[in-house]
Amino acid sequence: MRKRIGVLTYRRESGFVEPGFLRRLVEEGREMGAEVFLFSPQDVQFAEKRINGFVPDGTKWRRECFAWPDIVIDRYRYYPLPKHRAYLPFRKQDWFRYANNRFSNKYVVHQILIQDPELQRWLPETLPYDRKTLDAMLADHRLVYLKPTNGTGGRSILRVEKRAGRYLLHGRTKKQAKSCEKLATLTEVCERLEHWMKNEKSGNEQFFLQQGLRLSLVPKRTVDARMLVQKDGKGQWCLTGMGIRVGPIQSSTSNLHGGGTALPAVSFLVKRFGQEMAERIVLECKELAIKTVTRIEEHFGLMMEFGFDLGIDVHGKVWIIEINPKPGREIFKQLRQHNRYKMAVRRPLEYALYLVNKEKSERLRDLP
Repeated sequence: MRKRIGVLTYRRESGFVEPGFLRRLVEEGREMGAEVFLFSPQDVQFAEKRINGFVPDGTKWRRECFAWPDIVIDRYRYYPLPKHRAYLPFRKQDWFRYANNRFSNKYVVHQILIQDPELQRWLPETLPYDRKTLDAMLADHRLVYLKPTNGTGGRSILRVEKRAGRYLLHGRTKKQAKSCEKLATLTEVCERLEHWMKNEKSGNEQFFLQQGLRLSLVPKRTVDARMLVQKDGKGQWCLTGMGIRVGPIQSSTSNLHGGGTALPAVSFLVKRFGQEMAERIVLECKELAIKTVTRIEEHFGLMMEFGFDLGIDVHGKVWIIEINPKPGREIFKQLRQHNRYKMAVRRPLEYALYLVNKEKSERLRDLP
């Protein structure tokens, strides 16, 4: 009998977010012999234990009635907005077996990780916004980022740099509009940041300050590494792939959504640092990923995959910038690594099926 995998995601009237990836997820599941469908909280009929789910039908989505899933992959990208208010109460119910637990916002995760002595060396200084803190961090680092706790795709991030007695501000709004300003005083900067936060926040979202890193491995461009770590069909954490993202000239971030370009990681690092140091950097990235996900699972319970945004500064030091529990995998498409992209889509399904089979085996073993 085919295993049934539900994929919990947000559905608006016009359709699903990230439809290309979700379509591929359903199709790969079919190839693996599973029945995979999408659904949102409003699609569940609890009394009948049925779900009005969706599957691809040509270029559209077809609604079908499905029985209760064996397991659910949570792909819902939550923001503290009225349109998402059903998600948290829904997710807290014990209706389904989930392949991945709920996570938290970026600032809370940083506070958890910074308590681990083994991880501290990879974490940039990160503090809640206030005017005194901004002044102190600019004195220490000269470069500081203002970030939203729930942001994604590099949106709503503002870069503040103190240079020659003036302040340079670069950022992108949540609608991807670029912002660039020069201000003369710290008071003006604080007023601008507070106006930015008021306009850019989603619902009751908060903002925090993060130490800026010298990530200009390419002159005048922000460069970072995106690493995807996932559990495989044996329940083991694996590095699926890694790529370098190079932002547009004078951009505050490197995100592909904001016009960034993807490059193969190893060849880029070898060209910049030489073979031996490049190998050390990649090995360090793998090491920090495994240590970090282990610490996260101790706190949040079983997880399934993470996208790591890693800074590699001009001295080759590695930093954890952000960790995303519901990552994209478009970087592999940009790199034309089609087999790696396919693997990145299949691994959550393989892990979900592993959990279902493991639970079934344990039930059989416990029978008298």
